[in-house]
Order: sequence, then C-alpha cells, then structure tokens
Amino acid sequence: MPAPPRPAPRARLLHAVTLMVALATTTAALSAVAAPQNQRLTVVELFTSQGCSSCPPADANLIALSRRPDVLALSFSVTYWDHLGWRDTFGKPEFTKRQYAYEPQLGERGPFTPQMVVNGRISRVGFDLADIERAIAVAPPFSGPDITLGPREVSIGRGAAPAAEADIWLVAYDPNVVEVPVRRGENSGRTLPHVRVVHRLERLGGWDGKPVHIARSETPPGLLTAVLVQLPSGGPILSAVTE
Repeated sequence: MPAPPRPAPRARLLHAVTLMVALATTTAALSAVAAPQNQRLTVVELFTSQGCSSCPPADANLIALSRRPDVLALSFSVTYWDHLGWRDTFGKPEFTKRQYAYEPQLGERGPFTPQMVVNGRISRVGFDLADIERAIAVAPPFSGPDITLGPREVSIGRGAAPAAEADIWLVAYDPNVVEVPVRRGENSGRTLPHVRVVHRLERLGGWDGKPVHIARSETPPGLLTAVLVQLPSGGPILSAVTE
C-alpha cells in the first residue's frame, strides 16, 4: 500500500502556525483563570445615611468616584440616624460597627456622616470631592498579598506576615445607581441617589502571611463581590480586588 503523500512545505508551515496559535490561546485562557486578580485600586468607603441632611452631596461624590476604574467605591449605610424619623433602607448594624472601629485608628473623636475613608488610612468629610481626590492621589499603594476571586473560592497568596492576623472581608454591593424616596426625617420629600450600596459584609477568615483558600457563598443576583485583606480593628487595607 503506498504511503500517504507528505504535505507540501507551505502546508506544513501553516499547520505548525495553526498549532502554535491554538496553544498560545489555550495558555492565555488558562493563565487568565489562574492568575491573581489584583488590581491597582484605591478603596473609598462612604459612611452615609438617608436621615442625614449633609449626606446627599457625599452620595453624589461617590457616584462621580465610582466612574473611575482605579477606585473601588463602596457605600455603607449606618444606623445611628434611624431614630430621627427615617430608618435608612440599606442600614445595617455591622456597617455602623465597621465605622466605629475606624475612628480610633484614624484619630477621630467618634463617627460622623458623611465620612469617606481611603484605603483604611485616611479620613475625610465626604462632601468635599476635591479633598477626597487629593487623598486618593497621596494614598500609599497596596503592599499586601495577591487575591484570586473565583466563583466558589477566594485565594490569598503569600506575603509579609502582619503583626496581627489580617481580616479577609467579602463585600457584596450593587454596582448600579439606586434612587430612594425619603418620606420623613431631615431629607423628607427628597429622592436620594446612591451607588455601590453594600448589602453584605462578611468576614471569611484570617491571613497570617501564608497562602489560604476559603470557600465563598454565591453572590445574590444583581450584586458584585469585592474582597479586602485588612489589618484588624479598623486598620489599613493591604489588598483589594473586585469583579
């Protein structure tokens, strides 16, 4: 039986190129899945309340900041204004607790609204956008571990061990602008826009400098997930990533 004809040199070259392209594409796809998702982000947390008459300008400023690809803007609604006639529709005690933890670390006498905290290191009044942008510009870059955010697992890489075990926070937030009509309290009769409203704050575990892999629950529909590695008791944020 005669041997099959050998492909011409040009055909062999095209075949080799096709294989190389396919291999490169597959390798890139695998790398995209496996590579850490660390981003050059600045985390800006707004502590706000629908019952605070000074807060709407800060909410508008957070909307402006949320358009920046280098900023992870998060809106935490606190609860200590609720007794003045309007219960914040997004407020949760754990958000208030988070703000209280920040105040001694940031040199504040106590919590206030609107407050913006930059990378867990800098405290500013939230209605002064120019001041917030200056704080973003001078905020030190993250020096913490790589974070890989998968659909079912969060992986934290190796890094310099912190003096105290860092917290790993999962944050579920709404990326859209949401408008809330307020019927009572200081903002009665107004419709207030909010963006990046946090709906869930969950401590997944701790990080001591060694790699760790932690299962995560499914994010509710319509929400996005961020992960923060942060020194305890309202300390600086070491790393952050978002979907």
